[in-house]
Amino acid sequence: MSIHPLLDKKHFARRRKRLLAQLGPEGIAILPAAVERVRNRDTHYPFRQDSDFRYLTGFDEPDAVLVLAPGHEEGPFILFVRPRDAEREQWDGRRAGVAGARKLYGADQAYAIDELDERLPALLAGREQFYAPLDDGHFAQRLFGWLAKVRRQQRAGVKAPAGWFDLAPLVHEMRLFKDEDEAHVLREACRVTALAHRRVMQAVRPGLPEYALEAELLHTFRGHGGEPAFPSIVAGGANACILHYTENRDRLQQGELVLVDAGCEWGGYCGDITRTLPVGGRFSPAARELYAVVLAAQQAAIESVRPGASWDAPHQAAVRVLTEGLVTLGLLKGKVERLIEKEAYKRFYMHRAGHWLGMDVHDVGAYKVDGAWRPLEPGMALTVEPGLYIDDGKDVPKAFRNIGIRIEDDVLVTREGCEVLTAEAPKSIEALEEIVPHV
Repeated sequence: MSIHPLLDKKHFARRRKRLLAQLGPEGIAILPAAVERVRNRDTHYPFRQDSDFRYLTGFDEPDAVLVLAPGHEEGPFILFVRPRDAEREQWDGRRAGVAGARKLYGADQAYAIDELDERLPALLAGREQFYAPLDDGHFAQRLFGWLAKVRRQQRAGVKAPAGWFDLAPLVHEMRLFKDEDEAHVLREACRVTALAHRRVMQAVRPGLPEYALEAELLHTFRGHGGEPAFPSIVAGGANACILHYTENRDRLQQGELVLVDAGCEWGGYCGDITRTLPVGGRFSPAARELYAVVLAAQQAAIESVRPGASWDAPHQAAVRVLTEGLVTLGLLKGKVERLIEKEAYKRFYMHRAGHWLGMDVHDVGAYKVDGAWRPLEPGMALTVEPGLYIDDGKDVPKAFRNIGIRIEDDVLVTREGCEVLTAEAPKSIEALEEIVPHV
């Protein structure tokens, strides 16, 4: 039982130190861990720690609470955790316990979670404001109860916090910038994700059920100590026009495409790759034309990722190339500038070109600051994923109908420009026709 070896206690301590400085001497932060969720009867979903809690502690058990109390005489890092319990541990697995919270995770103080109601009011007393999540209604009710206990003592001279602030913006702005240790873990998550996609490319054959490719992904993720970062999308034929298709039940058909959007979570960080593959090893002429447009759009978007560029720059670069391609192929008619202004492309491209990436696959962090798209800075990680999804409308040439294509890579902003973390997953037409089996 230990923190992930690539991110040790000192790493988490540096994060807490940065957050403590933002709280000020009279502030206090309170953050609950994730709780176990029942799947059915006495079976639980696999536990996954709250990302903010993991980011600040490395602690990977449910039913815990973090308190950061600047200036506390015994130290500011306080953890409330499940106590050791030999019987429950035999059934459910080992626990760090109170002693482990101190030894393994560096807590200055640690207490059994059952002591939370008794100790929290005293920790709140004397503070000007406290920071806590605003999106957890059950925990908010408990906070109000602790706060009420402190306020009842005000006539006796006990100062109670006057303000409640959302903790998320402070932590999420920190999470937006990856240091070199985090980037190292993220690279490994992306490397394993690329390996999984290569395995899928080599397995594609007509007649296979989509879930067979999903199994290849899972085999690679688990074989490298990871797990799916999100439900894998394996969408053959027209299913690829459903952006979040996850049924994965249909069979692959000769001559169609299969869109595979999947990522590995490894060491607490997520990869996210999409590749669109020719079933049978050859792109049809129409699919080849559409794929070339999407690939060119993605390349233009990646080239726009650099420090100082707007978050919106990759999207706008992709939109221009996609719109030009749609006009060239006869799927849109009119002048490119006017079509972009009218957002006519949204019939075939209805999402943005990417999202932040990190501990969550759609990671936290503001896209705009004071109403304007924020500039990209070194340490930010994002996906770049344009696509085209051609419907079966009567005005669409028959050869293009029901074709869905998306190409997605993970990119880290560097001082010089950007690093494509998922470059090991082939994506050119030539490379895909070489690696996918010919049938």
